[in-house]
Amino acid sequence: MVKQRGKLSPSKQRSRKGKRSGNKDLIEGRRAVAEALSLGLPLKQAYVAESTSRERDKNLTEIIGLLKKTHVPIEFVPRERLDGLSSHGAHQGIVVLAQPYHYAELSEIIDRADSKNALVVVLDHVTDEGNFGAIVRSAEVVGAAGVVIPKARSVRVGTAAYKTSAGAVLHMPIAQVSNLTNALEQLKQAGFWVVGSTEHATTTVWERPFPDRCALVMGSEGEGISRLVLESCDMTFRLPQRGRVESLNVAQAATVMCYEWLRTTYSSSSAAL
Repeated sequence: MVKQRGKLSPSKQRSRKGKRSGNKDLIEGRRAVAEALSLGLPLKQAYVAESTSRERDKNLTEIIGLLKKTHVPIEFVPRERLDGLSSHGAHQGIVVLAQPYHYAELSEIIDRADSKNALVVVLDHVTDEGNFGAIVRSAEVVGAAGVVIPKARSVRVGTAAYKTSAGAVLHMPIAQVSNLTNALEQLKQAGFWVVGSTEHATTTVWERPFPDRCALVMGSEGEGISRLVLESCDMTFRLPQRGRVESLNVAQAATVMCYEWLRTTYSSSSAAL
């Protein structure tokens, strides 16, 4: 007698969904996969929606060709399987399993900054992947030397970060550190001034220019900058505000701060822009 498989209970459905969306090494969508290929990101396996060659559009066909050229194993699977692998359903017919993200050492970011004007963005326990990806994207656009995050109670580079950063995590060195205050001390020793972004600061970004070598600290979504990290800051800035909304979210605030650093640091050098 064959038993019919009943519907999963809500708790088991949530459990399976959690397992499905928990793989941080999946890259979804054509743009993200193409970006990963262009940078030579080590890829383990590609999963492509089953279809005939006539049904595939030019863009997907080109990506398949690149996967074959770089000797990435390809498995053609039903679209339902891609839906099951996807964390958000926007896979566009392709999902790639990448090698785990290789985090940089803080010393590598410092070396990348060299002795010139430089920005390092330090995130104090930011946990939302969407915000994290947006911040990395902004940091990359303004030419930051790198991003620093703590190992504990913090976001990590995963599927959402590839998507929300528009591939910027592949260009931007990201270091995981055990102790943020120790990392800030290392940055100070390398000539960086530590600037905390907090709505409680008395000075706005318009009242004082950013230092040329700046470690910009952005606090977590709910708690802001933690006490010990705040005590390590050389100065604190806030964004000027006229409206009634309490504040911008951390990704929006980080973008404004990054561009304000770029404006004040390179305002006299049009060639840099």
